[in-house]
Amino acid sequence: MNDQTKNEINEIISQDLATKTIAKAFEKGGEFAEIFGEERSTVSGFFEDGKVEEFSSGSAKGVGIRVISGNSTGFAHTSDLSEQGLFAAAQAAAQASKNSNPSSINEIALTPKQHPRPNEVTIDPDSVSKSQKAELLEAADEAARLSGSEIVQVSASYGDKRRAILVANSEGVFTRDNQVRTFFAVSCVAKGDSGMHTGRETIGHTIGFELFDQYEVADVAKKAAKRALTKLNARPAPSGAMPVVVGAGGGGVLFHEACGHGLEADAIEKSASTFTGKLGQKVASPLITLVDDGQVSGEWGCYAIDDEGHPAQHNVLIKDGELVDYMWDGLRAKNEGRKSSGNGRRQSYEYLPMVRMTNTYIEAGDTDPAAIIADTPNGVFVSQLGGGQVNPASGDFVFGMTEAYLIENGLPIEK
Repeated sequence: MNDQTKNEINEIISQDLATKTIAKAFEKGGEFAEIFGEERSTVSGFFEDGKVEEFSSGSAKGVGIRVISGNSTGFAHTSDLSEQGLFAAAQAAAQASKNSNPSSINEIALTPKQHPRPNEVTIDPDSVSKSQKAELLEAADEAARLSGSEIVQVSASYGDKRRAILVANSEGVFTRDNQVRTFFAVSCVAKGDSGMHTGRETIGHTIGFELFDQYEVADVAKKAAKRALTKLNARPAPSGAMPVVVGAGGGGVLFHEACGHGLEADAIEKSASTFTGKLGQKVASPLITLVDDGQVSGEWGCYAIDDEGHPAQHNVLIKDGELVDYMWDGLRAKNEGRKSSGNGRRQSYEYLPMVRMTNTYIEAGDTDPAAIIADTPNGVFVSQLGGGQVNPASGDFVFGMTEAYLIENGLPIEK
């Protein structure tokens, strides 16, 4: 970051206080104790009906403490980061872990370690005024409306969030990370003889305000407007089963929902996934290699460490159609005698970690995308997927499309 003070990771609590707090959590025994500290802040702006409707900000800071004794986990959280507040939370977590045997651990030696970040932030969003951020929203509104007189409504949103985290545990881990994400979206409504239709375009990366050196908000707005305008002349979608070709980027979204959640170890542990017990088996086409990778620089799911202090990793889940691994957090990995895959994530310091994805994608194949469409006599080309959901236990999934074209005689037809 340009501001040197922002370039340093916030000290949520000191190493010395973390050591004392872990010792306090072990007073009544236990096998593992952990501190997760978090300081987060958000800024968001919303533009509609030709004006900035709101600009808001928020922040929170606190610590969650986990104590594990056998199969029992005690957890407590607090926003009181004084020694007294942390000790009280540590004792509450220890009591909840239902262990009354004195611990054999007399000393905890924390070793600071900094894992490499996947990317550095060059323009701190906090250094940019709200008026500059509002100008982006206004520019998007103007560009969208200039795309056509049929555009009758435009809304745009801006957001940035900072998340500083600290993880310390009884295994000697003491590590921190600072994550900054920036987001921008435009939605348009076009009105014509066929009714009203919407188009949307979104950009978002784990970077700072330099996002807008990489993207022009006018281009984002024009894409959203074009989607809405194109739908004015769209023909009704045919019914029945037909081949579907998913455009670049959509494959990751589809597999994130359709397969990703079923490959999270908490679902496997509960036998609530169609992939339970299928390691080493063919579960997809030999053309499919599915990866979850928290190291992809700048992408939304990248980070230096997960919320248990494990470094982000490149995890191959399906290799040439064969299921080769699941995604793991620390606790479930330890139960299986293996290492975490760096997928332990928390909603906030008030929650225990869960197994969740980072950046899920399909490795590129050798076939020219245009050739895939050309080899499809009749079908549907999905340019942009909408929302989707999956039942991990059965593998059944449903997706919507926000932009799609019929394929006729090997060519996508836009009307």
